[in-house]
Amino acid sequence: MKLITAFGLAVAFAGTAIFAAPAGADEFTPAQKQELGAFIKDYLVNNPDVLRAAIEALDKHDKQQADEERQKTVTSDAGALFSSKYQATIGNPNGTATLVEFFDYNCHFCKGALPDVTKLMKDDPNLKLVLKDYPVLGPGSVEAAKVASAARNQLPGDKFWAFHTKLLATHGPVGKTEALAVARDLGLDMDKLAKDMQSPDVKTGLDEVMQLADALQINGTPTFVVGQDVVVGAVGYDQLKDKVDSVHKCGHATC
Repeated sequence: MKLITAFGLAVAFAGTAIFAAPAGADEFTPAQKQELGAFIKDYLVNNPDVLRAAIEALDKHDKQQADEERQKTVTSDAGALFSSKYQATIGNPNGTATLVEFFDYNCHFCKGALPDVTKLMKDDPNLKLVLKDYPVLGPGSVEAAKVASAARNQLPGDKFWAFHTKLLATHGPVGKTEALAVARDLGLDMDKLAKDMQSPDVKTGLDEVMQLADALQINGTPTFVVGQDVVVGAVGYDQLKDKVDSVHKCGHATC
């Protein structure tokens, strides 16, 4: 797909540059255009390094543009991203570094990243962890997120961590049944939980996360935000710790 795109761009660019005749000049005939198009195609086919360079330049440009847009969102939507009333905040609420995680309770890689995040929280008393329910893996994920959102009313702050870790560590598909079972095991008031699940705040909170994810161009879980950096995937303890340590040191994920 990228090869076709790069070729199309190259042909379009070359064609535009050559065929765009200045005012008052004669235009190329259809036969001349066809001959020139065949020449351009032949040149690119026989010089694949040109295509490779075009693909690399396009990828670099797209990544840089996406990074710039993400950084703008981190700055402009900082309140919703780091301090929303609809989020779960674990660890030190006044920590000098914040780690935001967009996750799905059915995400295999989120489950794999849980030990890394747990170790970060254990090793760093000055870390604030923000959990963003981003239920993109089906109806079960949405239902689990609704239960979790309601459970936060009875499990403020660090108390929610027990619910989160137990549900995320569940084997097999996770949905409403599994989430309610965890809530029951932790002794939550199930009548209050059922009532809170119907609150408009649950939908408002999940909608807020979806809007943030769209603005940050997040298309998978887990995705982390550290400083102004957006880190996609279960990248491991060391990479997350390096970025968190940098935020502690200089306020940015890279000093």
